Amino acid sequence: MLNLLKNGFVNFLRSRHWGVHFRRLPMLEQLAHTPVDTGISKAMGERLRDAAHAPEQALLHSLNTSRQGLDDAQVQQARAQAGWNTIAQDQAMTRTEHLWLCFRTPFNLLLTVLAAVSWLTGDTKATVVIGSMVALATGLRFWQEGRANKAAAGLQAMVSNTAAVLRRTAQDQEGRELDAPPSRLSALQAVRELPVRELVPGDIIQLAAGDMVPADCRLLSAKDLFLAQSAMTGESMPVEKFAQLPDGAQHNPVELCNLVFMGTNVVSGAGLAVVLTTGNHSYLGALAGKVSAMDRSPTAFQMGVNKVSWVLIRFMLVMVPLVLLINGWTKGDWTEALLFALSVAVGLTPEMLPMIVTATLAKGAVFLSRKKVIVKHLDAIQNFGAMDVLCTDKTGTLTEDRISVERHLDAWGDVSHYVLDMAYLNSYYQTGLKSLLDVAVLAHAERAPLVDAYAKVDEVPFDFVRRRMSVVVSDSAGIGKIITKGAVEEILQVSSMVQAAGGVLDLDAGLRKRIVATAEALNAQGLRVVAVATRETQAGQSNFGVADEAGMVLCGFLAFIDPPKESAAPALQALARHGVQTKVLTGDNAAVTAKVCEQVGINAQHIVLGGDIEQMDDQRLAQVVEEAHIFAKLSPAHKERIVRMLKANGHVVGFMGDGINDAAALRTADIGISVDTAVDVAKEAADIILLDKSLMVLDQGVQEGRRTFANMLKYIKMTASSNFGNVFSVLIASAFIPFLPMLPMQLLVQNLVYDFSQSAIPFDHVDPELLTQPQRWNPADVGRFMLFFGPISSIFDITTFVVMWKVFGANTPERQALFQSGWFVVGLLTQSLIVHMIRTMRIPFIQSRAAWPVGLMTLVVVAIGIYLPMGALAPYFKLEPLPGLYFVFLVAVLLAYMGLTQVMKKWYIRRYGWQ
Repeated sequence: MLNLLKNGFVNFLRSRHWGVHFRRLPMLEQLAHTPVDTGISKAMGERLRDAAHAPEQALLHSLNTSRQGLDDAQVQQARAQAGWNTIAQDQAMTRTEHLWLCFRTPFNLLLTVLAAVSWLTGDTKATVVIGSMVALATGLRFWQEGRANKAAAGLQAMVSNTAAVLRRTAQDQEGRELDAPPSRLSALQAVRELPVRELVPGDIIQLAAGDMVPADCRLLSAKDLFLAQSAMTGESMPVEKFAQLPDGAQHNPVELCNLVFMGTNVVSGAGLAVVLTTGNHSYLGALAGKVSAMDRSPTAFQMGVNKVSWVLIRFMLVMVPLVLLINGWTKGDWTEALLFALSVAVGLTPEMLPMIVTATLAKGAVFLSRKKVIVKHLDAIQNFGAMDVLCTDKTGTLTEDRISVERHLDAWGDVSHYVLDMAYLNSYYQTGLKSLLDVAVLAHAERAPLVDAYAKVDEVPFDFVRRRMSVVVSDSAGIGKIITKGAVEEILQVSSMVQAAGGVLDLDAGLRKRIVATAEALNAQGLRVVAVATRETQAGQSNFGVADEAGMVLCGFLAFIDPPKESAAPALQALARHGVQTKVLTGDNAAVTAKVCEQVGINAQHIVLGGDIEQMDDQRLAQVVEEAHIFAKLSPAHKERIVRMLKANGHVVGFMGDGINDAAALRTADIGISVDTAVDVAKEAADIILLDKSLMVLDQGVQEGRRTFANMLKYIKMTASSNFGNVFSVLIASAFIPFLPMLPMQLLVQNLVYDFSQSAIPFDHVDPELLTQPQRWNPADVGRFMLFFGPISSIFDITTFVVMWKVFGANTPERQALFQSGWFVVGLLTQSLIVHMIRTMRIPFIQSRAAWPVGLMTLVVVAIGIYLPMGALAPYFKLEPLPGLYFVFLVAVLLAYMGLTQVMKKWYIRRYGWQ
């Protein structure tokens, strides 16, 4: 499994050509608000803004550096002050800490106390039985979670972390080389590939396409530099960065165009930058530092298990003292009464619960691993089943996180293949670094034969002043054509005509206004629009420049979008059928978000923006999160707040995201879901990591979670009701019978054999109707179920007492072995057979059959129950053979018990329902 995960992850990294990679980072947390809501401290925001606006020479001087970089002495000095360029991360748990975490459940702690009391009272058999249950449950959970965490960690430590750094190899004592001519400086500096952790403030680094930015930096120069910041801001489109800060620059540090931040990556172009801050002092480090000590809030599963556990513990704390007092008072042997009460405590406690829970969760983890899903925390399996709201980021989760051509239209808005043909020739023949838009155009491989009909003549490269580029081609007849592609406004400036169905028309004011309206309508749909124009060239002309981009004929538009994943729409539809509503939480703009949501089937009429959320108090937001399904332009704090509010409203919330800005919400949610292409901070915050692009595994995970929960609940309901009935019978018998109705050892053996039969529960079938709606723990329902069905078994226990006393004469201390043998068999067989009655709301054996492991274990328990008093081991357990007439009575009791239980079950379902 681990090799499969590794191979998939390495292939992904190779496909992206990442130059550097960051090791595991800690989870993001909601931070103090600043006036611009950057999620960082006010002081850090001011420092970043000061660095962005400072003159270059003044900034370099303040960092004790120059464009030629640092020498070794300066590096050592800077490192002494700033430390290594590493991010404070959650400390990995030691094996001891992990083992304690797996052990510290309420029932494990209770059983440990009972085992200790048993050992102190000399009952070594009970000590061994109880200790084995605890050890098995704890060990299984420790092994499964450790295996999953090891696989997840292996994904995050496979790529070397390096950056291209300018370092000086010599240092003039007086620093005169800083003013030396370039010829001299080239001998004093070298570009080195250094580990990212060795960077210090003042280092000069080179950035190129494919690199991830290794620290927070100020650009000194940039050429066609585009950065993907979706992991930080949620915006799907790359952002252009410049060395010069324009007038009216944004105050938000993340939006300053001459700053680049650790964790973002270079899509295209090149740049030279000076490192401002590293490690924990960086933007990302500040976010990470706030959460390194943060504890994950308890999930719905953890809180539910604890509540149910305490319900059962409270019953035990009431019943056990009563058993002790009644038996001690009526029998006069307080030592024997104490041992019997201790055995009752063990019998009343569903000691297999930790193991059943762990085994069912581990089975779910194995199932999901076959679907290429890493389950980091076993509790996440059940949370999948309980989830009724899935909040998801857009970019990279619902979408492919890549640009594609959505439409190719003429100037009137009709589909035009000619526009796509011209754009294909333009993108194919340009020699500059191809942008994501060019890559999207060239993905239309069906247009590739077109290039054979043309030969390239010249090109006019792209620049960000005129925002367009042109290529000149000629056909086989030697007729030349200039093809220009660029921003709509810039193409309109150089166009004087427009292509129409019957030829060309002059581009007058009316047509210009209509064309602009068409482009704006596309923008309103969340599409990025590029215009294409052409014109024929003069014969014999071979050299072209910007001046030749004039008198163009506008052909039409290309509209680009980050497309949704093919599996997104069917996955969300499947979730909706199973009672899970989806809400989109994104940092991208409303128009793009609305378009994607429409494509995946989410109602996009009501969109709530981050700015609106800022103005809401918790009471108003609690109402809004129920009504709206799309939230756009959100900060990390907004996402975390929405998830927290949904949880406060009583929902079990899942969150799926892949960016730095998603980590706080991932940690706050009951179940955090990420993907293998996510940044490390998101993968570490998640409970589950999807390795497959298909989102259909979400619905499969939901169903597996509900199947897991249903089987856990079966065990709790069956065991709690049966054990309560037995103890209730013990109380009645103890008050009237002059001897113990069952010896402590017999009670422990009966309990052990029954628990052995329940080990098959994780593999049982689950009725389809139990998978249609979210399921969660309901302690009140468990208590009611126990009080309702427990006394039913007591009816037949008391019947057995009467028959053994009256019919078979087991009514003296000398005949107590026969009495105890009779109840031992009835108690064990009724406990085992009732499993089939309570495991389903249907008619057992006819409408719903248990899985073969459950049926097999039932037969084994019946055989053991009959053999123990009838076989050679009977004297060892102080049992004795039963007369033949007893077995006639046994069959009648079992049939009557099953029949009455079925009747009462139907009434219970009509009154209270069935979970």
